[in-house]
Amino acid sequence: MAPIGGKDAHRSDLVFLLQNDQSQPPLKTPQHVDRMKRNSGDPYWSRLETRVWTVTLLMGTCLLYCARASMPICAVSMSGYFGWDKRQSGIALGSFFWGYCVTQVAGGHLSDKVGGEKVILLSALSWGFITAVTPLAAHVTKDPLLLVSLLRFLMGLFQGVHFPALASLFSQRVRDNERAFTCSAVGCGSQLGTLLIGGVGSVLLEWYGWESVFYFAGFLTLSWGYCLSTYLLKERERIITFEDLGKGFSRSTQTSVSWKRLFRRAAVWAVIIAQLSVASTSFTLFSWVPTFFKERFPDAKGWVFNVVPWLVAIPSAIVSGLLSDYLIAQGYKTIWVRKLMQVCGMGLSSLFILCLAHTNSYCQAIAFASVAVGLQTFNHSGITVNVQDLAPSCAGFLFGKYICF
Repeated sequence: MAPIGGKDAHRSDLVFLLQNDQSQPPLKTPQHVDRMKRNSGDPYWSRLETRVWTVTLLMGTCLLYCARASMPICAVSMSGYFGWDKRQSGIALGSFFWGYCVTQVAGGHLSDKVGGEKVILLSALSWGFITAVTPLAAHVTKDPLLLVSLLRFLMGLFQGVHFPALASLFSQRVRDNERAFTCSAVGCGSQLGTLLIGGVGSVLLEWYGWESVFYFAGFLTLSWGYCLSTYLLKERERIITFEDLGKGFSRSTQTSVSWKRLFRRAAVWAVIIAQLSVASTSFTLFSWVPTFFKERFPDAKGWVFNVVPWLVAIPSAIVSGLLSDYLIAQGYKTIWVRKLMQVCGMGLSSLFILCLAHTNSYCQAIAFASVAVGLQTFNHSGITVNVQDLAPSCAGFLFGKYICF
């Protein structure tokens, strides 16, 4: 499968370095792909399969963020319950990201070799179980901070493979001209999940206590994993065997890349710096916005500031994907479109984040947070899909390496 916009100059060297496989057939019309898929074993999903998987993975990403946001939503209540100060609360919140950065490369590489769907299923069942047992573990130990931080670290380990696995799966199964919308649609599951846990979680937190938030996210995730395993995956796709692990971590010409030469390329450093900026900003907003509103506006309702910004982000993510694919279809260069999406996702959103930090008006704070989070979704049609453009055959490995930075 040739990368999108193969004529773009900045990409040709990377493709030469990262993949030598030119054996895949040229891009065909969706109708032809659908017709030939049944007879030729074409790796692309049909349009119907793409829609089903898009909805399924959107819900999976939604639940991933439900589980991830459980701790930020409950941080204030848990701090009061266990007597944690800000430093201790920060340890519990930050431990997730230490685990999250560890498995990016390994998860992406394994997904490239054995299939992203296997990695996604195994990781979802693991972090779903961890989420569900967190309240019980916190109550039975004499040092809840240590055990909760450890569980959050383990959750980060398992969730760290999710997006590299998605990148690998999309690069191998989704046609080039549908990839931006698919990435944006699935990516907006992060906002949908934050919205869901922000609304439902705030109600559960007020009515039944912080434990119910973890139970809600954990059991929903386990249910989703069961449905994915039962209705979409074949029996051989449900587990990762020792043979798969050996295959995944064996040496391959596909990943025997001259990294010294690679890191001399300006395009690579542009993607690394962009990913570093996007990740740090997104995680800061995600983890600390609830605390920011609670402290600066003590009388504010949690269901408002935990819901409204992420509600705005969902249509924003869809629009960015549709706009990106439309501009490419109209003949605009792929690299130009990716840069435009990235300017909106990073440049414009950062202006509203700065405004958020300096306002003392509750209404303005909600507006600034909403616009900033909404514009952040344009990154799904920028850097996220650009990695798949550069090297479809090892997109998971490359995406994981970028996230690590």
